[in-house]
Amino acid sequence: MSEGDKTIDDVYQFWNSRPCNIRHSNKEFCSKEYFEEVTKRKYKVEPHIIDFADFEKYRGKHVLEVGCGIGTAAQSFIENGAMYYGLDLSDRSAEIARKRLEIFGLSGGTIFTANIENEDELSAHLPPNMEFDLIYSFGVLHHTPNTEKAVKNIFNRLKSGGEFKLMMYAKNSLKYFEITDGLDQYEAQNGVPIAKVYTHEDIHLLLRDFENIQIKQTHIFPYKIEEYKNYIYEKKDYFECMPADLFQCLEKNLGWHLCITCQKGVA
Repeated sequence: MSEGDKTIDDVYQFWNSRPCNIRHSNKEFCSKEYFEEVTKRKYKVEPHIIDFADFEKYRGKHVLEVGCGIGTAAQSFIENGAMYYGLDLSDRSAEIARKRLEIFGLSGGTIFTANIENEDELSAHLPPNMEFDLIYSFGVLHHTPNTEKAVKNIFNRLKSGGEFKLMMYAKNSLKYFEITDGLDQYEAQNGVPIAKVYTHEDIHLLLRDFENIQIKQTHIFPYKIEEYKNYIYEKKDYFECMPADLFQCLEKNLGWHLCITCQKGVA
């Protein structure tokens, strides 16, 4: 079966069996220490998330996260005062994320399961007229079969002038060149059902109903995989000896992540 034949059920089965980032700690599962290490590890290897998400900006604002995973960004948004709603396709991810908020005593968030492609599922959890100041989705929408439909539903849930922030995989990237030459695989996952890649032109087409589209390309993972799995942050030899400005140049032009910010036009 090709990627184009995969269904939303295939996506659900894969990510429900292994929620994203669930192996980012070897502490007692779902303990406070576990989640603290998950957060530390996530922001260490993907430090660009901090600036991109800009958690502090959304204090007192309504935020919807599409694909909350095990709740790392959820915790950051809520701790910074956002009125947070998070959805995930995976029941297990949502369960872990809710447990996380409970452990940290964070009552200012709502997490539910839904398929972003299906407006009826959204309406089962959100009032039909509820709109958001920010909709945030980091590394999720390239895994869904009907990304166009997902983006349409997101557009409809944004306030006039609201922001949409998303990360999508870059086609013109070192990572994708390695994948196509058989030197690497998508993320660290074997068998991920759908993992689309996009050019800048593809993004502008996908987001054609939005305004002020800004794209920042970034993120080359520099660490040795086996050592990283054992919580040792040892860079590959060619990255270890590379000057920082050259590495930043490579990330800017050949990074795996397209960090995109756009707005819904003011009616």
